[in-house]
Amino acid sequence: MAKAWLGMGANIGRPRAQLLEALRRLDAHPDIHILRKSTIIETDPWGKTDQEPFLNMAVEVETALGPIDLLDSCLMIEEAMGRVREEKWGPRLIDIDVIAYGQTRMNSERLTLPHPHAHERSFVLDPLEEIAPQVGEWIKKVANA
Repeated sequence: MAKAWLGMGANIGRPRAQLLEALRRLDAHPDIHILRKSTIIETDPWGKTDQEPFLNMAVEVETALGPIDLLDSCLMIEEAMGRVREEKWGPRLIDIDVIAYGQTRMNSERLTLPHPHAHERSFVLDPLEEIAPQVGEWIKKVANA
């Protein structure tokens, strides 16, 4: 079993309820177990700033899935919850990103680990450092290497 850290956010619909539903679905997955979750914080949008604020959080999970399979499981949960990808950095019903997977470093077409922009985004780092400060420090160290 590996540990991984996920970043989650939402800013349309009922964001708090959607984050809680995503947590429920993640923990219901037979190969994903939630170990820790951060508080939910409100943040300003990043990238595309003319939209509603986001609710964001981070989750530490233990998983039997590899990094790509974990990503696919997150994407399936997003889709099942009604996420439609219309514009980059646009409004989201739910967003679940794989931020880190152990200390794995990878760069594929589908997944870069650690998340390539995590060190630039307080809405990722602040909740992550609440539950796993060592992971936040590792991400910053990798980004500055």
